[in-house]
Amino acid sequence: MATATLRRGARRREAPWAFAVPQALSFNDTLRDLFPMPRTPPAVTLVEVSPRDGLQNEKRVLPVEVKVELIDRLGAAGFACIEVTSFVSPTRVPQLADAAEVMARLRRLDGVRYPVLVPNMKGYERAIAAGARAIVVFGSASETFSQRNINCSIDESMERFAPVVAAARAAGIHVRGTVSCALGCPYEGEVAPAQVAHVAGMLDALGVDELSIADTIGVGTPEKTIAVMEAVLAGVLDATRDGDSATAAPTVNGHFHDTYGRAIANIGVCLDLGIRSFDASVAGIGGCPFAPGATGNVATEDVLALMERRGFGTGVDAMMARSTGEWIRRELSVSR
Repeated sequence: MATATLRRGARRREAPWAFAVPQALSFNDTLRDLFPMPRTPPAVTLVEVSPRDGLQNEKRVLPVEVKVELIDRLGAAGFACIEVTSFVSPTRVPQLADAAEVMARLRRLDGVRYPVLVPNMKGYERAIAAGARAIVVFGSASETFSQRNINCSIDESMERFAPVVAAARAAGIHVRGTVSCALGCPYEGEVAPAQVAHVAGMLDALGVDELSIADTIGVGTPEKTIAVMEAVLAGVLDATRDGDSATAAPTVNGHFHDTYGRAIANIGVCLDLGIRSFDASVAGIGGCPFAPGATGNVATEDVLALMERRGFGTGVDAMMARSTGEWIRRELSVSR
């Protein structure tokens, strides 16, 4: 204010006839100081997972046209990241056996990332041949779930992922590493935060760009969520300090299922911890076929309402997201 006042005074000496305008400017400056305009809300990234995690547990296979329209609708709604399909064995997840055809038909929008799941090098090669430019590798914080989900131990899964991540980094492809069962396992029960941080650290060491910490069966509470996320965040920061200073820490993302209605509360405490990326699924559809008790993902519509209440921008049109959720619910109902 002092500099601005001096500058206005100088102008008055040079042009006395302009006195009234600077006074008005001074009054407006005072108003702006007393009643500042709202700042642009901080950005939160919502990763829309309904085309993959949302549909994978549906027993009746949807036509490719419906899947592509779902992705197109989500892109039009403003999602910057849409998880579109999975290049796993078709016998394991029949709903996503048409992954290559979906990739061939989707209309890619500038600035939108379309990640796909890959379990190993074979899946990676299929994904790249289909035009994928972003991938997801998925480990587990639980040994039993790792065996049930991808038929190998945690250590073996990292050995599988290592060449995949290396190839992706060499090709400039974005890599997300997911830690499943981070807040509880359907087979082992409680999972220690230190174990989650250990597996997250293994993925970080491989060079992933993003770590997604997943409450696969929705048993997390805000207290558990804080403990797990703090352990992961501390581990990532320690690794960054101790490692190559030129290597940026990966983004940390939260993936919550709403089995017991606590997903929104869990996301709320993640916001308090500074986490700014979350998965969600329109209409809350989805679940993991290899995790008994895993019900739907947290509904995108509920997450958008939370972000609005907390003052965080997402770039997503809430009405379009809601109408897309209603539409895909109708399609799933017809398909049954």
